[in-house]
Amino acid sequence: MLDELGDDRIEELAQELGTDTEGAKQVVAATVDELPAELTGGGALGLGGLGGGLAGGLGGGLMSGVLSKITRPVAEAVAKRTGLPPATVAKALELLLPVVMTTIAKRRKR
Repeated sequence: MLDELGDDRIEELAQELGTDTEGAKQVVAATVDELPAELTGGGALGLGGLGGGLAGGLGGGLMSGVLSKITRPVAEAVAKRTGLPPATVAKALELLLPVVMTTIAKRRKR
């Protein structure tokens, strides 16, 4: 997942979070871990394996609705794991979740 984001997005995420790049990488890892299995296909995204799941079949409007519903609980869980404020994490997830979901969809097609 970190490779998919690239250094520029990691740095942008770090700035959004008010942390360094290591802190941003921790948020990425925690976010991927906290995503519902229905979206990731039950596989660990950071470790490469993605099974079936919804990500490959979600279209724009539906994807937007799903992301808005999972942002708050994921942000709260990530905030607990990282010690960052939930509101800050939620803002950062606006940048991060679309990239994560696009990565899931790409891997699902493979």
